[in-house]
Amino acid sequence: MLLASDANWVIDEVSAALSDPGTELSVLRAGVDVRPAVSLSKPDLVILDLQIGNMGGMATCLDLRLESEVGRLPYVPVLILLDRTADLYLAQQAKADGWLVKPIDAFRLKMAAVKLLSGEKMSAVSEAPKTVPVEAPPIDQTSDSDIELSESP
Repeated sequence: MLLASDANWVIDEVSAALSDPGTELSVLRAGVDVRPAVSLSKPDLVILDLQIGNMGGMATCLDLRLESEVGRLPYVPVLILLDRTADLYLAQQAKADGWLVKPIDAFRLKMAAVKLLSGEKMSAVSEAPKTVPVEAPPIDQTSDSDIELSESP
């Protein structure tokens, strides 16, 4: 597997989540280095951070897809680590195979990697972050007649 990120915390979290025996994770800190690395090592999965200093995850994913479409690179599944749910549209436009919204959850990352490595793609509906309803605090039922007003002198 290949990870491209310039954020140490992302590299640490992904490395920890995918540290299984027999799993090799190469790390690059620049998006422009991904295409040559894919050409040389042909990884089973590429994981891209959305925010990479010189060439972000979306541009890097598009670069891989365009090169693959014209036969200069093998097709490699791409998982993009998004900053917010709204970035899902961009990931789909970049033809990413999967995505996760940060912060990184080790279990979700591992499951997404397994899914992509088995040839499946993530669907926008099934993999969209779940919203959890939050109950509003109870409204104070005090009536106007219960409120005491102090008169200033």
